[in-house]
Amino acid sequence: MRRRVVITGIGAITSLGFGKEPLWQSVKSGKSGIGLIERVDVSDMPTKVAAEIKDFDPNAFMDRKEAKRMDRFSQYAVAATKQALEDSRLDLDVVDRGRVGVMMGTGIGGVETLEGQCKVLLEKGAGRVSPFFIPMMIPNMAAGQIAIQYGVKGFIECVVTACASSTNAVGDAFKVIQRGAADVMIAGGTEAPITRLALAGFCANKAMTPNPDPATACRPFDLDRDGFIMGEGAGVLILEELEHALRRGADIVAEVVGYGCTNDAFHITAVAAGGEGGARCMQEAIDDAGIRPEEISYINAHGTSTDLNDKNETAAVKAVFGAYAGQLPMSSTKSMTGHLLGAAGAIEAIITALALKESFLPPTINYKTPDPECDLDYVPNVGRSAKLSYAMTNSFGFGGHNATLILKSI
Repeated sequence: MRRRVVITGIGAITSLGFGKEPLWQSVKSGKSGIGLIERVDVSDMPTKVAAEIKDFDPNAFMDRKEAKRMDRFSQYAVAATKQALEDSRLDLDVVDRGRVGVMMGTGIGGVETLEGQCKVLLEKGAGRVSPFFIPMMIPNMAAGQIAIQYGVKGFIECVVTACASSTNAVGDAFKVIQRGAADVMIAGGTEAPITRLALAGFCANKAMTPNPDPATACRPFDLDRDGFIMGEGAGVLILEELEHALRRGADIVAEVVGYGCTNDAFHITAVAAGGEGGARCMQEAIDDAGIRPEEISYINAHGTSTDLNDKNETAAVKAVFGAYAGQLPMSSTKSMTGHLLGAAGAIEAIITALALKESFLPPTINYKTPDPECDLDYVPNVGRSAKLSYAMTNSFGFGGHNATLILKSI
Protein backbone atom coordinates (compact mmCIF):
# COMPACT_ATOMS: atom_id res chain seq x y z
CA MET A 1 0.00 0.00 0.00
CA ARG A 2 1.39 3.39 -1.02
CA ARG A 3 1.99 5.85 1.79
CA ARG A 4 -0.14 8.99 1.68
CA VAL A 5 1.54 12.40 1.50
CA VAL A 6 0.15 15.70 2.75
CA ILE A 7 1.18 19.35 2.80
CA THR A 8 1.62 20.67 6.34
CA GLY A 9 3.61 23.88 5.90
CA ILE A 10 4.01 26.69 3.36
CA GLY A 11 6.60 29.41 2.83
CA ALA A 12 6.67 31.97 0.05
CA ILE A 13 8.91 34.85 -0.94
CA THR A 14 7.29 36.68 -3.86
CA SER A 15 6.62 40.13 -5.28
CA LEU A 16 3.19 39.86 -3.64
CA GLY A 17 4.70 39.66 -0.16
CA PHE A 18 6.50 37.32 2.21
CA GLY A 19 4.57 34.35 3.59
CA LYS A 20 1.52 32.39 2.51
CA GLU A 21 -1.10 34.88 3.75
CA PRO A 22 0.14 37.93 1.80
CA LEU A 23 0.51 35.74 -1.29
CA TRP A 24 -2.93 34.14 -0.97
CA GLN A 25 -4.81 37.33 -0.10
CA SER A 26 -3.22 39.11 -3.07
CA VAL A 27 -4.08 36.27 -5.42
CA LYS A 28 -7.66 36.08 -4.14
CA SER A 29 -8.17 39.79 -4.70
CA GLY A 30 -6.50 39.85 -8.11
CA LYS A 31 -3.60 42.06 -7.03
CA SER A 32 -0.60 42.23 -9.33
CA GLY A 33 3.01 42.08 -8.18
CA ILE A 34 4.29 43.28 -11.56
CA GLY A 35 5.94 46.69 -11.93
CA LEU A 36 8.70 48.61 -13.67
CA ILE A 37 12.14 47.05 -13.15
CA GLU A 38 14.16 49.08 -10.61
CA ARG A 39 17.12 46.90 -9.56
CA VAL A 40 18.57 46.47 -13.04
CA ASP A 41 19.26 48.93 -15.86
CA VAL A 42 17.01 47.91 -18.76
CA SER A 43 17.23 51.15 -20.71
CA ASP A 44 18.71 49.29 -23.70
CA MET A 45 16.25 46.36 -23.57
CA PRO A 46 12.71 46.00 -24.98
CA THR A 47 11.38 44.57 -21.70
CA LYS A 48 10.83 47.09 -18.91
CA VAL A 49 8.65 45.24 -16.40
CA ALA A 50 8.98 42.27 -14.02
CA ALA A 51 7.57 40.87 -10.78
CA GLU A 52 10.49 42.18 -8.76
CA ILE A 53 10.81 41.62 -5.00
CA LYS A 54 11.18 44.80 -3.00
CA ASP A 55 12.55 45.28 0.53
CA PHE A 56 13.85 41.74 1.04
CA ASP A 57 16.26 41.64 4.00
CA PRO A 58 17.99 38.24 4.20
CA ASN A 59 19.20 39.04 7.70
CA ALA A 60 15.61 38.75 8.93
CA PHE A 61 15.72 35.06 8.02
CA MET A 62 19.32 33.93 8.52
CA ASP A 63 22.70 34.83 10.00
CA ARG A 64 24.27 37.89 8.37
CA LYS A 65 27.59 36.16 7.69
CA GLU A 66 25.89 33.15 6.14
CA ALA A 67 23.68 35.38 3.98
CA LYS A 68 26.75 37.10 2.50
CA ARG A 69 27.96 33.71 1.30
CA MET A 70 24.73 32.94 -0.58
CA ASP A 71 23.48 34.06 -3.93
CA ARG A 72 20.07 35.70 -3.86
CA PHE A 73 18.39 32.49 -5.08
CA SER A 74 19.69 30.58 -2.04
CA GLN A 75 18.68 33.41 0.30
CA TYR A 76 15.14 33.24 -1.02
CA ALA A 77 15.08 29.45 -0.55
CA VAL A 78 16.35 29.56 3.03
CA ALA A 79 13.89 32.35 3.90
CA ALA A 80 10.91 30.47 2.44
CA THR A 81 12.02 27.31 4.26
CA LYS A 82 12.08 29.17 7.58
CA GLN A 83 8.52 30.29 6.94
CA ALA A 84 7.38 26.82 5.89
CA LEU A 85 8.87 25.09 8.93
CA GLU A 86 7.31 27.67 11.25
CA ASP A 87 3.97 27.28 9.48
CA SER A 88 4.14 23.49 9.84
CA ARG A 89 5.01 23.64 13.55
CA LEU A 90 7.42 20.77 12.87
CA ASP A 91 9.91 20.48 15.74
CA LEU A 92 13.13 19.24 14.15
CA ASP A 93 14.52 18.44 17.59
CA VAL A 94 11.97 15.67 18.14
CA VAL A 95 11.94 14.05 14.70
CA ASP A 96 14.55 11.82 13.07
CA ARG A 97 16.54 14.32 10.97
CA GLY A 98 17.86 11.42 8.93
CA ARG A 99 14.27 10.92 7.72
CA VAL A 100 13.85 14.60 6.73
CA GLY A 101 15.00 15.46 3.23
CA VAL A 102 15.24 18.37 0.80
CA MET A 103 14.21 18.57 -2.85
CA MET A 104 14.65 21.99 -4.44
CA GLY A 105 14.23 23.08 -8.03
CA THR A 106 15.82 26.00 -9.85
CA GLY A 107 16.06 26.80 -13.51
CA ILE A 108 19.18 28.97 -13.48
CA GLY A 109 20.74 29.02 -10.02
CA GLY A 110 23.19 31.76 -9.06
CA VAL A 111 23.15 33.87 -12.21
CA GLU A 112 23.58 37.10 -10.23
CA THR A 113 26.81 35.75 -8.76
CA LEU A 114 27.95 34.47 -12.16
CA GLU A 115 27.36 37.83 -13.78
CA GLY A 116 29.06 39.74 -10.98
CA GLN A 117 32.13 37.54 -10.85
CA CYS A 118 32.53 37.58 -14.64
CA LYS A 119 32.74 41.36 -14.34
CA VAL A 120 35.37 41.04 -11.60
CA LEU A 121 37.41 38.66 -13.78
CA LEU A 122 37.32 40.96 -16.80
CA GLU A 123 37.97 44.18 -14.89
CA LYS A 124 40.30 43.12 -12.06
CA GLY A 125 41.79 39.77 -13.05
CA ALA A 126 41.60 36.15 -11.95
CA GLY A 127 43.16 36.78 -8.55
CA ARG A 128 40.20 38.90 -7.48
CA VAL A 129 37.49 36.30 -8.18
CA SER A 130 35.76 35.35 -4.92
CA PRO A 131 36.57 31.98 -3.30
CA PHE A 132 32.83 31.74 -2.72
CA PHE A 133 32.02 32.14 -6.41
CA ILE A 134 31.46 28.44 -7.15
CA PRO A 135 29.54 27.49 -3.97
CA MET A 136 27.36 30.58 -4.39
CA MET A 137 26.60 29.95 -8.07
CA ILE A 138 25.97 26.23 -8.43
CA PRO A 139 22.25 25.33 -8.63
CA ASN A 140 22.32 22.63 -5.94
CA MET A 141 23.42 25.08 -3.26
CA ALA A 142 19.90 26.19 -2.34
CA ALA A 143 19.13 22.62 -1.30
CA GLY A 144 22.54 22.32 0.35
CA GLN A 145 22.11 25.54 2.31
CA ILE A 146 18.68 24.47 3.54
CA ALA A 147 20.10 21.18 4.78
CA ILE A 148 23.03 22.93 6.47
CA GLN A 149 20.95 25.68 8.06
CA TYR A 150 18.41 23.23 9.52
CA GLY A 151 20.56 20.16 10.09
CA VAL A 152 18.41 17.79 8.05
CA LYS A 153 20.33 14.77 6.80
CA GLY A 154 17.95 12.71 4.70
CA PHE A 155 17.33 12.34 0.97
CA ILE A 156 18.47 15.50 -0.88
CA GLU A 157 18.50 16.52 -4.52
CA CYS A 158 18.42 19.55 -6.79
CA VAL A 159 16.12 19.45 -9.81
CA VAL A 160 16.98 21.55 -12.88
CA THR A 161 14.32 21.18 -15.59
CA ALA A 162 13.85 24.81 -16.62
CA CYS A 163 10.37 26.12 -15.82
CA ALA A 164 9.21 22.66 -14.71
CA SER A 165 11.93 22.43 -12.04
CA SER A 166 9.97 22.98 -8.85
CA THR A 167 6.90 21.04 -9.97
CA ASN A 168 9.27 18.15 -10.60
CA ALA A 169 10.86 18.79 -7.20
CA VAL A 170 7.54 18.61 -5.37
CA GLY A 171 6.48 15.57 -7.41
CA ASP A 172 9.76 13.76 -6.83
CA ALA A 173 9.64 14.58 -3.10
CA PHE A 174 6.10 13.17 -3.02
CA LYS A 175 7.43 9.93 -4.48
CA VAL A 176 10.36 9.80 -2.02
CA ILE A 177 7.92 9.83 0.90
CA GLN A 178 5.43 7.57 -0.84
CA ARG A 179 8.02 4.83 -1.29
CA GLY A 180 9.23 5.13 2.31
CA ALA A 181 12.62 6.80 1.83
CA ALA A 182 11.66 9.79 4.03
CA ASP A 183 8.94 10.89 6.43
CA VAL A 184 9.24 14.62 5.71
CA MET A 185 10.51 16.49 2.66
CA ILE A 186 11.25 20.20 2.36
CA ALA A 187 10.28 20.68 -1.28
CA GLY A 188 9.92 23.57 -3.67
CA GLY A 189 11.83 25.94 -5.89
CA THR A 190 13.73 29.19 -5.98
CA GLU A 191 14.89 31.66 -8.60
CA ALA A 192 16.59 35.06 -8.74
CA PRO A 193 16.90 35.75 -12.48
CA ILE A 194 16.32 39.50 -12.61
CA THR A 195 19.83 40.42 -13.79
CA ARG A 196 21.02 42.19 -16.92
CA LEU A 197 22.45 38.98 -18.36
CA ALA A 198 19.33 36.86 -17.83
CA LEU A 199 16.99 39.62 -18.99
CA ALA A 200 19.09 40.22 -22.10
CA GLY A 201 19.06 36.51 -22.90
CA PHE A 202 15.29 36.20 -22.69
CA CYS A 203 14.85 39.43 -24.65
CA ALA A 204 17.15 38.04 -27.34
CA ASN A 205 15.00 34.94 -27.84
CA LYS A 206 11.84 37.09 -27.98
CA ALA A 207 10.19 35.25 -25.06
CA MET A 208 9.37 38.30 -22.92
CA THR A 209 6.81 41.01 -23.57
CA PRO A 210 7.91 44.41 -24.92
CA ASN A 211 4.78 45.96 -23.36
CA PRO A 212 6.01 48.59 -20.86
CA ASP A 213 2.68 48.91 -19.00
CA PRO A 214 2.69 46.82 -15.80
CA ALA A 215 -1.13 46.82 -15.77
CA THR A 216 -1.48 45.08 -19.14
CA ALA A 217 1.86 43.41 -19.85
CA CYS A 218 0.94 39.96 -18.53
CA ARG A 219 -2.37 38.71 -19.97
CA PRO A 220 -2.48 34.91 -20.25
CA PHE A 221 -4.93 33.45 -22.77
CA ASP A 222 -5.84 36.94 -24.04
CA LEU A 223 -5.74 37.52 -27.80
CA ASP A 224 -3.24 40.38 -27.35
CA ARG A 225 -0.70 38.49 -25.21
CA ASP A 226 2.83 38.98 -26.46
CA GLY A 227 5.30 37.40 -24.06
CA PHE A 228 5.92 36.47 -20.44
CA ILE A 229 6.86 38.61 -17.44
CA MET A 230 9.84 37.48 -15.38
CA GLY A 231 9.33 36.99 -11.67
CA GLU A 232 11.58 35.98 -8.78
CA GLY A 233 11.33 34.40 -5.37
CA ALA A 234 10.84 31.02 -3.75
CA GLY A 235 8.09 28.66 -2.71
CA VAL A 236 8.60 25.88 -0.17
CA LEU A 237 6.17 23.18 0.96
CA ILE A 238 6.58 20.81 3.87
CA LEU A 239 5.47 17.41 2.60
CA GLU A 240 4.80 14.81 5.24
CA GLU A 241 3.67 11.22 5.45
CA LEU A 242 0.03 11.30 6.58
CA GLU A 243 0.35 9.25 9.78
CA HIS A 244 3.48 11.16 10.78
CA ALA A 245 1.50 14.41 10.38
CA LEU A 246 -1.55 13.11 12.25
CA ARG A 247 0.52 11.85 15.20
CA ARG A 248 1.85 15.33 15.88
CA GLY A 249 -1.48 17.09 15.26
CA ALA A 250 -0.36 18.96 12.16
CA ASP A 251 -2.69 21.29 10.28
CA ILE A 252 -3.06 19.64 6.86
CA VAL A 253 -3.51 22.00 3.90
CA ALA A 254 -4.07 19.42 1.14
CA GLU A 255 -2.98 15.97 0.01
CA VAL A 256 -0.65 15.25 -2.92
CA VAL A 257 -2.14 12.36 -4.89
CA GLY A 258 -0.81 12.41 -8.46
CA TYR A 259 2.32 13.26 -10.43
CA GLY A 260 3.14 13.17 -14.13
CA CYS A 261 6.45 13.83 -15.88
CA THR A 262 7.04 13.67 -19.66
CA ASN A 263 9.09 15.25 -22.43
CA ASP A 264 8.04 16.60 -25.82
CA ALA A 265 11.30 15.49 -27.50
CA PHE A 266 10.51 18.17 -30.05
CA HIS A 267 12.38 21.49 -29.73
CA ILE A 268 14.71 23.32 -27.32
CA THR A 269 12.21 26.12 -26.64
CA ALA A 270 8.95 25.56 -28.56
CA VAL A 271 6.00 23.50 -27.36
CA ALA A 272 4.98 20.44 -29.38
CA ALA A 273 1.97 21.07 -31.61
CA GLY A 274 -1.31 20.65 -29.78
CA GLY A 275 0.50 20.35 -26.45
CA GLU A 276 0.94 16.61 -27.01
CA GLY A 277 3.59 16.19 -24.32
CA GLY A 278 1.65 18.23 -21.80
CA ALA A 279 -1.48 16.17 -22.49
CA ARG A 280 0.40 12.94 -21.80
CA CYS A 281 1.78 14.46 -18.61
CA MET A 282 -1.67 15.44 -17.34
CA GLN A 283 -3.00 11.97 -18.15
CA GLU A 284 -0.07 10.37 -16.29
CA ALA A 285 -0.88 12.43 -13.20
CA ILE A 286 -4.57 11.51 -13.40
CA ASP A 287 -3.67 7.82 -13.72
CA ASP A 288 -1.22 8.10 -10.82
CA ALA A 289 -3.95 9.63 -8.66
CA GLY A 290 -6.34 6.83 -9.63
CA ILE A 291 -9.18 9.18 -10.52
CA ARG A 292 -11.29 10.07 -13.55
CA PRO A 293 -10.58 13.31 -15.46
CA GLU A 294 -14.04 14.58 -14.53
CA GLU A 295 -13.05 14.56 -10.85
CA ILE A 296 -10.64 17.46 -11.41
CA SER A 297 -12.33 20.68 -10.23
CA TYR A 298 -9.67 23.27 -11.15
CA ILE A 299 -6.45 23.62 -13.14
CA ASN A 300 -3.73 26.09 -12.24
CA ALA A 301 -2.35 26.52 -15.75
CA HIS A 302 1.24 27.06 -16.82
CA GLY A 303 -0.33 30.02 -18.66
CA THR A 304 2.74 32.08 -19.55
CA SER A 305 1.06 34.78 -21.66
CA THR A 306 2.99 33.63 -24.73
CA ASP A 307 1.26 32.79 -27.99
CA LEU A 308 2.41 29.19 -28.33
CA ASN A 309 2.15 28.09 -24.69
CA ASP A 310 -1.36 29.31 -24.03
CA LYS A 311 -3.01 27.93 -27.15
CA ASN A 312 -1.16 24.61 -26.89
CA GLU A 313 -1.96 24.20 -23.20
CA THR A 314 -5.60 24.89 -24.05
CA ALA A 315 -5.44 22.22 -26.78
CA ALA A 316 -3.81 19.77 -24.36
CA VAL A 317 -6.55 20.28 -21.78
CA LYS A 318 -9.18 19.64 -24.45
CA ALA A 319 -7.36 16.47 -25.51
CA VAL A 320 -7.33 15.10 -21.96
CA PHE A 321 -10.73 16.25 -20.71
CA GLY A 322 -12.82 16.19 -23.90
CA ALA A 323 -16.23 17.84 -23.59
CA TYR A 324 -15.67 18.35 -19.84
CA ALA A 325 -12.92 20.88 -20.64
CA GLY A 326 -15.58 23.50 -21.33
CA GLN A 327 -16.86 23.18 -17.75
CA LEU A 328 -13.45 23.05 -16.08
CA PRO A 329 -12.14 26.31 -14.56
CA MET A 330 -8.49 27.01 -15.40
CA SER A 331 -6.56 30.12 -14.41
CA SER A 332 -3.06 31.48 -14.73
CA THR A 333 -1.83 33.09 -11.53
CA LYS A 334 1.31 34.18 -13.39
CA SER A 335 -0.85 37.15 -14.35
CA MET A 336 -0.19 38.31 -10.76
CA THR A 337 3.09 36.68 -9.70
CA GLY A 338 4.92 36.86 -13.00
CA HIS A 339 6.80 33.81 -14.22
CA LEU A 340 9.25 32.65 -11.55
CA LEU A 341 10.90 30.22 -13.99
CA GLY A 342 12.22 27.30 -11.90
CA ALA A 343 10.29 28.49 -8.83
CA ALA A 344 6.97 28.96 -10.66
CA GLY A 345 5.67 25.44 -10.06
CA ALA A 346 6.22 25.58 -6.31
CA ILE A 347 4.40 28.91 -5.97
CA GLU A 348 1.58 27.57 -8.12
CA ALA A 349 1.38 24.34 -6.10
CA ILE A 350 1.03 26.51 -2.99
CA ILE A 351 -1.73 28.57 -4.61
CA THR A 352 -3.48 25.39 -5.78
CA ALA A 353 -3.34 23.88 -2.28
CA LEU A 354 -4.78 27.05 -0.74
CA ALA A 355 -7.48 27.17 -3.42
CA LEU A 356 -8.55 23.67 -2.36
CA LYS A 357 -8.45 24.54 1.33
CA GLU A 358 -10.58 27.66 0.90
CA SER A 359 -12.79 26.44 -1.97
CA PHE A 360 -11.85 29.43 -4.08
CA LEU A 361 -10.86 29.78 -7.74
CA PRO A 362 -8.01 32.28 -8.29
CA PRO A 363 -8.50 34.61 -11.26
CA THR A 364 -6.56 35.26 -14.44
CA ILE A 365 -6.27 39.04 -14.34
CA ASN A 366 -5.79 41.42 -17.30
CA TYR A 367 -8.04 39.26 -19.49
CA LYS A 368 -9.90 41.49 -21.95
CA THR A 369 -10.01 40.13 -25.50
CA PRO A 370 -10.97 36.47 -26.03
CA ASP A 371 -8.78 34.39 -28.35
CA PRO A 372 -10.72 31.93 -30.57
CA GLU A 373 -7.94 29.38 -29.95
CA CYS A 374 -8.20 29.85 -26.17
CA ASP A 375 -11.88 29.35 -25.45
CA LEU A 376 -12.07 27.77 -22.01
CA ASP A 377 -13.09 29.18 -18.62
CA TYR A 378 -9.98 31.06 -17.48
CA VAL A 379 -11.73 32.59 -14.42
CA PRO A 380 -11.33 36.03 -15.99
CA ASN A 381 -10.31 38.97 -13.78
CA VAL A 382 -12.30 38.07 -10.65
CA GLY A 383 -11.93 34.93 -8.54
CA ARG A 384 -14.95 33.04 -7.30
CA SER A 385 -16.00 30.49 -4.71
CA ALA A 386 -16.48 26.91 -5.89
CA LYS A 387 -16.68 23.44 -4.45
CA LEU A 388 -13.29 21.86 -5.13
CA SER A 389 -12.20 18.26 -4.63
CA TYR A 390 -9.16 17.62 -6.83
CA ALA A 391 -7.00 20.27 -8.51
CA MET A 392 -4.23 20.06 -11.08
CA THR A 393 -1.23 22.32 -11.63
CA ASN A 394 0.91 22.29 -14.77
CA SER A 395 4.46 23.40 -15.56
CA PHE A 396 6.23 23.20 -18.91
CA GLY A 397 9.86 24.12 -19.58
CA PHE A 398 12.47 24.69 -22.27
CA GLY A 399 13.87 21.39 -23.46
CA GLY A 400 10.37 19.94 -23.65
CA HIS A 401 10.00 19.26 -19.93
CA ASN A 402 6.44 18.75 -18.66
CA ALA A 403 5.36 18.25 -15.06
CA THR A 404 1.90 17.96 -13.50
CA LEU A 405 0.73 17.60 -9.90
CA ILE A 406 -2.70 16.67 -8.61
CA LEU A 407 -3.74 17.75 -5.13
CA LYS A 408 -6.79 16.71 -3.14
CA SER A 409 -8.79 18.65 -0.57
CA ILE A 410 -8.81 17.33 2.98
